[in-house]
Amino acid sequence: MTITILIVEDEPILQETISLNLKRAGLIALCADNAEQAKRIIINVLPDLVIIGGVLPNMDRVEFARSLKIEERTKSIPIIILTARDQESEIIANLVVEVEDVIIKPFSPHELIARIKAVLRRRLPEMAEEIIQLGGLKLDPATHRVHAYIKDKQLEPAEITLGPTEFRLLHFLMANKERVHTRAQLQDRLWGDHVFIEERTIDVYIRRLRTTLKVVGKENLVQTVRGIGYRFSVE
Repeated sequence: MTITILIVEDEPILQETISLNLKRAGLIALCADNAEQAKRIIINVLPDLVIIGGVLPNMDRVEFARSLKIEERTKSIPIIILTARDQESEIIANLVVEVEDVIIKPFSPHELIARIKAVLRRRLPEMAEEIIQLGGLKLDPATHRVHAYIKDKQLEPAEITLGPTEFRLLHFLMANKERVHTRAQLQDRLWGDHVFIEERTIDVYIRRLRTTLKVVGKENLVQTVRGIGYRFSVE
Protein backbone atom coordinates (compact mmCIF):
# COMPACT_ATOMS: atom_id res chain seq x y z
CA MET A 1 0.00 0.00 0.00
CA THR A 2 1.46 3.35 -1.05
CA ILE A 3 1.96 6.09 1.51
CA THR A 4 2.00 9.71 0.37
CA ILE A 5 3.79 12.37 2.44
CA LEU A 6 3.46 16.09 1.74
CA ILE A 7 6.56 18.13 2.67
CA VAL A 8 5.96 21.85 3.22
CA GLU A 9 9.43 23.40 3.47
CA ASP A 10 10.78 26.68 2.05
CA GLU A 11 14.45 25.71 2.32
CA PRO A 12 15.29 23.94 -0.99
CA ILE A 13 18.19 21.83 0.28
CA LEU A 14 16.28 20.55 3.31
CA GLN A 15 13.18 19.91 1.20
CA GLU A 16 15.19 17.89 -1.31
CA THR A 17 17.02 15.96 1.44
CA ILE A 18 13.76 14.98 3.15
CA SER A 19 12.15 14.05 -0.17
CA LEU A 20 15.09 11.86 -1.16
CA ASN A 21 15.09 9.98 2.14
CA LEU A 22 11.34 9.41 2.02
CA LYS A 23 11.64 7.95 -1.47
CA ARG A 24 14.48 5.68 -0.33
CA ALA A 25 12.14 4.41 2.40
CA GLY A 26 9.54 3.50 -0.21
CA LEU A 27 7.26 6.48 0.46
CA ILE A 28 5.79 8.89 -2.10
CA ALA A 29 6.99 12.46 -1.48
CA LEU A 30 5.15 15.58 -2.63
CA CYS A 31 6.84 18.94 -2.09
CA ALA A 32 5.49 22.46 -1.52
CA ASP A 33 7.43 25.68 -0.85
CA ASN A 34 4.59 27.43 0.99
CA ALA A 35 1.07 27.02 2.38
CA GLU A 36 -0.71 28.13 -0.79
CA GLN A 37 1.15 25.61 -2.93
CA ALA A 38 0.52 22.91 -0.33
CA LYS A 39 -3.23 23.55 -0.37
CA ARG A 40 -3.30 23.33 -4.17
CA ILE A 41 -1.60 19.93 -3.96
CA ILE A 42 -4.06 18.74 -1.30
CA ILE A 43 -7.00 19.60 -3.57
CA ASN A 44 -5.77 16.97 -6.05
CA VAL A 45 -4.11 14.43 -3.76
CA LEU A 46 -4.98 13.89 -0.12
CA PRO A 47 -1.71 12.93 1.63
CA ASP A 48 -1.43 10.36 4.41
CA LEU A 49 0.79 12.69 6.46
CA VAL A 50 2.02 16.30 6.27
CA ILE A 51 5.47 17.50 7.35
CA ILE A 52 5.63 21.26 8.05
CA GLY A 53 9.13 22.67 8.18
CA GLY A 54 10.33 26.24 7.54
CA VAL A 55 8.52 29.54 7.94
CA LEU A 56 5.79 29.85 5.33
CA PRO A 57 5.10 33.12 3.43
CA ASN A 58 1.79 34.75 4.41
CA MET A 59 1.04 31.99 6.91
CA ASP A 60 3.15 30.64 9.78
CA ARG A 61 3.40 26.97 10.73
CA VAL A 62 0.93 27.23 13.59
CA GLU A 63 -1.71 28.89 11.44
CA PHE A 64 -1.24 26.44 8.57
CA ALA A 65 -1.42 23.38 10.83
CA ARG A 66 -4.59 24.70 12.45
CA SER A 67 -6.15 25.37 9.07
CA LEU A 68 -5.65 21.70 8.16
CA LYS A 69 -7.15 20.53 11.46
CA ILE A 70 -10.22 22.74 11.04
CA GLU A 71 -11.13 21.60 7.54
CA GLU A 72 -13.38 18.53 7.45
CA ARG A 73 -11.44 16.96 4.55
CA THR A 74 -8.00 17.33 6.15
CA LYS A 75 -8.64 17.25 9.90
CA SER A 76 -7.66 13.59 10.29
CA ILE A 77 -4.33 13.93 8.43
CA PRO A 78 -1.40 13.45 10.86
CA ILE A 79 1.00 16.41 11.05
CA ILE A 80 4.68 16.47 12.01
CA ILE A 81 6.33 19.82 12.74
CA LEU A 82 10.05 20.39 12.13
CA THR A 83 11.45 23.16 14.31
CA ALA A 84 14.72 24.70 15.51
CA ARG A 85 15.59 24.21 19.16
CA ASP A 86 15.09 27.89 20.02
CA GLN A 87 11.51 27.69 18.68
CA GLU A 88 10.62 24.42 20.38
CA SER A 89 8.76 25.83 23.37
CA GLU A 90 6.62 28.14 21.24
CA ILE A 91 5.67 25.40 18.78
CA ILE A 92 4.86 22.85 21.49
CA ALA A 93 2.83 25.39 23.49
CA ASN A 94 0.69 26.20 20.45
CA LEU A 95 0.37 22.76 18.91
CA VAL A 96 0.67 20.08 21.55
CA VAL A 97 -2.99 19.06 21.17
CA GLU A 98 -3.14 19.60 17.41
CA VAL A 99 -0.17 17.85 15.81
CA GLU A 100 1.06 14.30 16.17
CA ASP A 101 4.79 14.97 16.60
CA VAL A 102 7.43 17.72 16.82
CA ILE A 103 10.97 16.96 15.61
CA ILE A 104 13.85 19.23 16.63
CA LYS A 105 16.45 20.19 14.02
CA PRO A 106 19.00 18.89 13.27
CA PHE A 107 17.74 15.33 12.93
CA SER A 108 19.00 12.24 11.16
CA PRO A 109 17.17 10.64 8.21
CA HIS A 110 16.81 7.47 10.29
CA GLU A 111 15.08 9.40 13.10
CA LEU A 112 12.73 11.15 10.68
CA ILE A 113 11.64 7.92 9.00
CA ALA A 114 11.21 6.18 12.36
CA ARG A 115 9.05 9.02 13.71
CA ILE A 116 6.95 9.09 10.53
CA LYS A 117 6.30 5.35 10.74
CA ALA A 118 5.46 5.63 14.44
CA VAL A 119 2.83 8.28 13.71
CA LEU A 120 1.37 6.25 10.85
CA ARG A 121 1.17 3.12 13.01
CA ARG A 122 -0.82 5.05 15.61
CA ARG A 123 -3.12 6.85 13.20
CA LEU A 124 -3.27 4.53 10.20
CA PRO A 125 -2.64 0.94 11.35
CA GLU A 126 -3.18 -0.42 7.82
CA MET A 127 -0.08 1.52 6.73
CA ALA A 128 2.18 -0.62 8.88
CA GLU A 129 4.07 -3.49 7.24
CA GLU A 130 3.40 -5.76 10.21
CA ILE A 131 1.89 -9.21 9.77
CA ILE A 132 -1.73 -9.39 10.99
CA GLN A 133 -3.25 -12.63 12.31
CA LEU A 134 -6.97 -12.66 13.07
CA GLY A 135 -9.77 -15.20 12.89
CA GLY A 136 -7.57 -17.85 11.33
CA LEU A 137 -6.22 -15.51 8.64
CA LYS A 138 -2.61 -14.39 8.34
CA LEU A 139 -1.97 -11.33 6.16
CA ASP A 140 1.58 -10.28 5.30
CA PRO A 141 1.72 -6.80 3.68
CA ALA A 142 5.40 -7.15 2.79
CA THR A 143 4.95 -10.30 0.69
CA HIS A 144 1.35 -9.53 -0.33
CA ARG A 145 0.22 -12.98 0.82
CA VAL A 146 -2.76 -14.21 2.82
CA HIS A 147 -2.94 -17.65 4.45
CA ALA A 148 -5.92 -19.32 6.10
CA TYR A 149 -5.64 -21.75 8.98
CA ILE A 150 -8.27 -24.46 8.87
CA LYS A 151 -9.75 -25.92 12.06
CA ASP A 152 -7.73 -29.11 11.63
CA LYS A 153 -4.36 -27.79 12.82
CA GLN A 154 -2.57 -30.75 11.26
CA LEU A 155 -3.15 -29.26 7.82
CA GLU A 156 -0.78 -26.73 6.31
CA PRO A 157 -2.28 -23.22 6.04
CA ALA A 158 -3.86 -22.60 2.67
CA GLU A 159 -2.67 -19.62 0.63
CA ILE A 160 -5.45 -17.37 -0.65
CA THR A 161 -5.06 -15.58 -3.96
CA LEU A 162 -6.48 -12.04 -3.93
CA GLY A 163 -6.40 -9.27 -6.50
CA PRO A 164 -4.67 -5.98 -5.56
CA THR A 165 -7.89 -4.18 -4.58
CA GLU A 166 -9.30 -7.09 -2.60
CA PHE A 167 -5.96 -7.39 -0.78
CA ARG A 168 -5.98 -3.67 0.15
CA LEU A 169 -9.59 -3.96 1.27
CA LEU A 170 -8.90 -6.97 3.48
CA HIS A 171 -5.75 -5.34 4.86
CA PHE A 172 -7.64 -2.18 5.80
CA LEU A 173 -10.50 -4.08 7.43
CA MET A 174 -8.19 -6.38 9.40
CA ALA A 175 -5.97 -3.50 10.56
CA ASN A 176 -9.09 -1.70 11.80
CA LYS A 177 -10.86 -4.75 13.20
CA GLU A 178 -14.30 -4.40 14.79
CA ARG A 179 -14.68 -0.85 13.44
CA VAL A 180 -17.57 -0.19 11.08
CA HIS A 181 -16.66 1.67 7.88
CA THR A 182 -19.08 3.28 5.46
CA ARG A 183 -18.76 2.69 1.74
CA ALA A 184 -17.53 6.26 1.32
CA GLN A 185 -14.80 5.73 3.94
CA LEU A 186 -13.64 2.54 2.25
CA GLN A 187 -13.65 4.27 -1.11
CA ASP A 188 -11.47 7.13 0.19
CA ARG A 189 -9.03 4.72 1.81
CA LEU A 190 -8.65 2.52 -1.27
CA TRP A 191 -8.69 5.08 -4.08
CA GLY A 192 -8.44 8.51 -2.43
CA ASP A 193 -11.15 11.13 -2.18
CA HIS A 194 -10.13 12.72 -5.49
CA VAL A 195 -11.18 9.68 -7.53
CA PHE A 196 -14.87 9.23 -8.30
CA ILE A 197 -16.01 5.66 -7.71
CA GLU A 198 -19.65 4.69 -7.29
CA GLU A 199 -20.34 3.43 -3.77
CA ARG A 200 -21.82 0.20 -5.13
CA THR A 201 -18.35 -0.59 -6.48
CA ILE A 202 -17.34 -1.29 -2.87
CA ASP A 203 -20.15 -3.88 -2.69
CA VAL A 204 -18.69 -5.62 -5.74
CA TYR A 205 -15.24 -5.91 -4.16
CA ILE A 206 -16.74 -7.05 -0.86
CA ARG A 207 -18.58 -9.84 -2.72
CA ARG A 208 -15.38 -10.86 -4.51
CA LEU A 209 -13.49 -10.91 -1.21
CA ARG A 210 -16.16 -13.02 0.48
CA THR A 211 -16.28 -15.43 -2.46
CA THR A 212 -12.54 -16.05 -2.12
CA LEU A 213 -12.73 -16.39 1.68
CA LYS A 214 -15.66 -18.81 1.39
CA VAL A 215 -13.34 -21.42 -0.12
CA VAL A 216 -11.57 -21.64 3.26
CA GLY A 217 -14.69 -21.04 5.36
CA LYS A 218 -13.74 -17.50 6.41
CA GLU A 219 -16.37 -15.43 4.57
CA ASN A 220 -18.23 -14.56 7.79
CA LEU A 221 -15.28 -12.53 9.04
CA VAL A 222 -16.28 -9.71 6.66
CA GLN A 223 -19.62 -8.57 8.04
CA THR A 224 -22.31 -6.23 6.76
CA VAL A 225 -23.66 -3.69 9.24
CA ARG A 226 -27.10 -2.88 7.93
CA GLY A 227 -27.57 0.73 6.89
CA ILE A 228 -23.94 1.65 7.63
CA GLY A 229 -21.26 -0.39 5.90
CA TYR A 230 -18.80 -3.19 6.65
CA ARG A 231 -16.43 -4.45 9.33
CA PHE A 232 -13.98 -7.27 9.99
CA SER A 233 -14.96 -9.14 13.15
CA VAL A 234 -13.97 -12.44 14.74
CA GLU A 235 -17.01 -12.36 17.05
